[in-house]
Amino acid sequence: MSASSTEPESRPRPEYGEYATIEEQRARIAQPDVTAALDAGEAVRADPVSAPVAPAGSPVAEPAPGRPVGPAGKSARAGARPGAANRIATLGLLAYGLVSVGSTVISLGDFGTYSSTMLSLMGIDATLADPDAAKGWVFAGMLVLGIGWLLTAVVSWRVMRRGRLSWWIPLVGALVFSMASGALIAVPLTTDPGIMNALSNLAG
Repeated sequence: MSASSTEPESRPRPEYGEYATIEEQRARIAQPDVTAALDAGEAVRADPVSAPVAPAGSPVAEPAPGRPVGPAGKSARAGARPGAANRIATLGLLAYGLVSVGSTVISLGDFGTYSSTMLSLMGIDATLADPDAAKGWVFAGMLVLGIGWLLTAVVSWRVMRRGRLSWWIPLVGALVFSMASGALIAVPLTTDPGIMNALSNLAG
């Protein structure tokens, strides 16, 4: 036997044989340039054009647990936003507030009759001595109501456009501006001598 037959035959590692994985075979056929990357020990994706290769064993960034990403995360955030019920409630309360403000302003136009009705409902047997002297306070109260509703409507609309809860804003606005307007309108009633005497007799 010759020396060449006894020595093990040395041959290079096959590129497409039994030692190459399926991914390596596909990558070498589709893109010969990845041969150097494979020899250097870098991992190659089955689809070499979809993304750059990453070194084997390198950490891969993964999304933080509990935080949705991509279209699913967007849909989850969009689903958490207030829907049509919030818009209907907000617009309905604003419409009701506008009607209430309009009817109140019309009633305050005849403050003598308005004050007499209010005093009668309170069980006070008295009338406003000089309704004309109360016009300044009444006008200020009407102005507060009108401006208050307008500010409430603007804030409600902006909050609603941002996709946040807005139905509570008309309620808070109605409470705040109604109290402010009522305080102004009550000034001529609480400073009228005849009404104050009637209140004193009622209390005694």
